[in-house]
Amino acid sequence: MGKLVVSEMISIDGVIEDPGGAEAFERGGWAFQYDQGPEAMQLKFQELVDAEALLLGRVTYEGFAAAWPTMEGTGAFGERMNSMPKHVVTSTLRELEWTNARALDGELVPAISALRAAPGGDVLVNGSAQLVQALVEHDLVDEYRLTVFPTVLGAGKRLFAGTAAATALSLVESRPLGDDGVLLLTYRPKAQS
Repeated sequence: MGKLVVSEMISIDGVIEDPGGAEAFERGGWAFQYDQGPEAMQLKFQELVDAEALLLGRVTYEGFAAAWPTMEGTGAFGERMNSMPKHVVTSTLRELEWTNARALDGELVPAISALRAAPGGDVLVNGSAQLVQALVEHDLVDEYRLTVFPTVLGAGKRLFAGTAAATALSLVESRPLGDDGVLLLTYRPKAQS
C-alpha cells in the first residue's frame, strides 16, 4: 500500500485557493509572483512519477481535464498527467473523458479507504480543496507536501478550515525552493511518523 499524499500550494496564512489565477478568485495567481527555481518543477515531476494515481475532486478534475490533454510543450510531465490513472470524487459527473479517469463509487470514506488499502504506490491529491478538507476530517491523509509561499492573502479557502479535532503533525522534510522565501514542507500525522 502506498500513501495518500496531499500536495498543495499554500499561503503563509493557510489559503490554498487559486494559486495559479485560473479560478477568478480576486486574489488568485499569488503563487506565480515568486521564483521557486528549477528545483520546484523537478520535484513536482518526481512527485508525479512516484505516484501510482491521482485523486481529484470534481472541480479540480474539470479544470485539469480541460487543460492537460491539449496543453503543448509539457513533455514528459504532460504525458504522465494524461496517462496515469485518475480517481474522481463526484456525485454529478457521469462521463469522464480524460484518459484513465474513473469516478469513485459509493461513500467517500469507504471508497478512499479501499483505495489506500489497494496494492501499489502513492495516490496524489492536488488542489481539490473540498475533497482535501473531507480527507483531513476523516484522518485519511498519510502525508502533506505543502509548498508554502510567503504571502498573506487574508481571505480564501483554507486547507484546514473547519477541522473538528486537533491533529499533531511531524515535520519529515523542509527545503527552500528558489530565492524568494518559498519552502517545501513535508508533514505526516504524528502517529505515522
